[in-house]
Amino acid sequence: MTHPPSQPRLIGIGVGPGDPDLITLKATRALEIADAVLVPATEESGDGPGRAEQIVLANAPDARIVRVPFSMADRSGVSPRRKAAWLASATAAVDAFDDGARCVAFATVGDPSVYSTFSYLAAHVLERRPDVAVEVIPGITAMQALAATSRTPLVEGTETLALVPVTAGLDALERVLDAVDTVVAYKGGRRMPEVVATLRSKGRDAVLGVNLGLDRQELIRLADLDDDATAPYFSTVLAPAARGDQAGGRL
Repeated sequence: MTHPPSQPRLIGIGVGPGDPDLITLKATRALEIADAVLVPATEESGDGPGRAEQIVLANAPDARIVRVPFSMADRSGVSPRRKAAWLASATAAVDAFDDGARCVAFATVGDPSVYSTFSYLAAHVLERRPDVAVEVIPGITAMQALAATSRTPLVEGTETLALVPVTAGLDALERVLDAVDTVVAYKGGRRMPEVVATLRSKGRDAVLGVNLGLDRQELIRLADLDDDATAPYFSTVLAPAARGDQAGGRL
């Protein structure tokens, strides 16, 4: 989509799961030309750069960074703290436009269209600045990075694929495991013991990826996970389809 040169732009940019090299050329170019790049500042990052900011600076060191508050403590629902974070981010973007910015970017880990706060941010910006054009630049997701790193194909042939947030409940995960070939679970973290028990009850194999693309990356097979093991918020579980030894057997 093209927009008039004079129209201000808000761009949601996916910067990948963690490895600074897993970012597209288009994303890097957008970061370089943006007048302001909004990045989440969470409890984990404290006063230092968060994961998205580190990736941005590794690829666009001259980017003008604007940190906006985000809390990872609220797992579901529109809490007052979560609503305040969206409004603070929208205000930061609107302030930048009011100060003359023509392009404001929001850098998000993974992809802006997959469990990202960018859609909420954009909605609040448009309420106050309907003249702004919104764009999205996709990024590599954690499930793609885990599949590549663990050499576990996501889907082959006629197999089906589902992505489930554990925050939707273990019942939802169970239903999907019964109906879909390959299942990916996000946001397991503190509920990982329950996720592990559910996978084992269904006879499913799986691999857990923690801090994908970072120096402290971990890949753990389901058989090697302790029953009471928890994981950080940025964790991904990949339970692949049952496949035979014959190549192309699911075609």
